[in-house]
Amino acid sequence: MTGHDRVDAANALFERHLGGTPDGVWSAPGRVNLIGEHTDYNAGLCLPIALPQRTFAAVRRRDDTLLKMVSDLDGAVVEVDLSEVAPDRPGGWSAYVAGVPWALRRAGYAVESGFDVAVTSAVPVGAGLSSSAALECAMGAAVSDLVDLGLLADDDARSALAAACVEAENTIAQAPTGGMDQSASMLGQSGHALLLDCRDLTHEQVPFDLASAGLALLVVDTRAEHALVDGQYAERRASCEQAAQELGVPTLREVSVDELDSALPRLSSDLLRKRARHVVTEIDRVVRAREALRRDDFDELGRLFLQSHASMRDDFEISVDELDTVVEAAVAAGALGARMTGGGFGGSAIALVRADAVDEVSAAVLEAFSRKGFRAPDPFAVTAAESAHRDT
Repeated sequence: MTGHDRVDAANALFERHLGGTPDGVWSAPGRVNLIGEHTDYNAGLCLPIALPQRTFAAVRRRDDTLLKMVSDLDGAVVEVDLSEVAPDRPGGWSAYVAGVPWALRRAGYAVESGFDVAVTSAVPVGAGLSSSAALECAMGAAVSDLVDLGLLADDDARSALAAACVEAENTIAQAPTGGMDQSASMLGQSGHALLLDCRDLTHEQVPFDLASAGLALLVVDTRAEHALVDGQYAERRASCEQAAQELGVPTLREVSVDELDSALPRLSSDLLRKRARHVVTEIDRVVRAREALRRDDFDELGRLFLQSHASMRDDFEISVDELDTVVEAAVAAGALGARMTGGGFGGSAIALVRADAVDEVSAAVLEAFSRKGFRAPDPFAVTAAESAHRDT
């Protein structure tokens, strides 16, 4: 389904369940992280791209403060007054929508009206490709335009909108994520990766043009269960915070790779040592990945992918058999490198492959899954795409 088809689908869903026509349709992309996993809440670095797959929100401003929301996930209309939005109210997917105007109000923006919202999405849910941030940022773009907040005007304004979306996810949806996903969705550029410094939210656009090098980025949605609200993500975050506290630093970002050998013995458990080692070395890998991209050294980028996956598998312990299978099968079929991406415990993996070998690597992954009795995964090639914007 093309972007134009998605716009039509959002309009049709709106008319069918909410009546009349929306004021417009806004969309925002999912994201895939090239490298830099679980570094965002450690004030570290990460290197995501915005995906071509987008979430579309047909939105109409209301004269009252009611939020009426419907999604093509189930077609059920959810209603809540803006004044009653709170943690877990409303629940489910609608928390990510309702949380955005709530967070903008909390940040001091003049959002005094409600909205009718119909959502359709091409971002796979539960695949670790940030369908939640795409939903939030599409809603945020709509609210900004409909109440003249001007938060799509430039990168600073977009960063402020991304921050409101993070607040919505953390507080209303109660998912303890960092800011990488929303920043990628609000700041991504076609043909570029976004180097995001999560300590001060500064960013840099890094050219990411695989086609000219005869390469492609293959994403594999393992379709293994993926959830960030089951306590595993929160446990990793708490471990990192404890490690930083024991080392006497604000965050693990303050610990360099050169300091690891002296820092790790000061931690109180092997678990904390493993968690800290992943974060510190992963931040260093992001720096090296940026330099590799600057000199078009894709062999080095592939090696960094593999090092990152091993660290997430062994030290951060967030991989699962399906993700490991993607990495092993892709590399055996000739990929330059591969790694799991996203929060872990399921979701997706990525592989850096020759453009003419996408089908071959995809087939190898599918065969490996079949041999292990796993549910068939969904492999697809992606390019770096555009950030949140108004479509109609």
